[in-house]
Amino acid sequence: MSAGSATDAGAIKPWPSPHDVGTTGEAAAERYLQKRKYRVVARNFRFRRGEIDLIAYVRNTLVFFEVKTRRGRSCGLPEESVTPRKQLQIRKIAEAYLAARNLQDVPCRFDILSVSLDEKGSFDIRHIENAF
Repeated sequence: MSAGSATDAGAIKPWPSPHDVGTTGEAAAERYLQKRKYRVVARNFRFRRGEIDLIAYVRNTLVFFEVKTRRGRSCGLPEESVTPRKQLQIRKIAEAYLAARNLQDVPCRFDILSVSLDEKGSFDIRHIENAF
């Protein structure tokens, strides 16, 4: 084995990529929702150039979730990155989802799941209901 190989004993494990952090955060967010009796009906729903991370029912309300995951707080809280522009994009994608499934009369809301990941791999999840 050559020096510096990722399989060397004692090698430092690199932080996961931003994509991996996001994917891991979304999986943790889905488990969080399931424990709270939400019924997830869609993951990563794409429309045009946008995406809604999770869509779930709680009782008779359809909830569109934006999941934001961060490693640490050096860039601020995860939910702070859900800008007015991002909110508008999510609303448009939600309208497309509702229209495609003929669900225009279903009560719905927009929530944020703010996921903070520490260096040990533990998650802290804040659920912000009716975020926008």
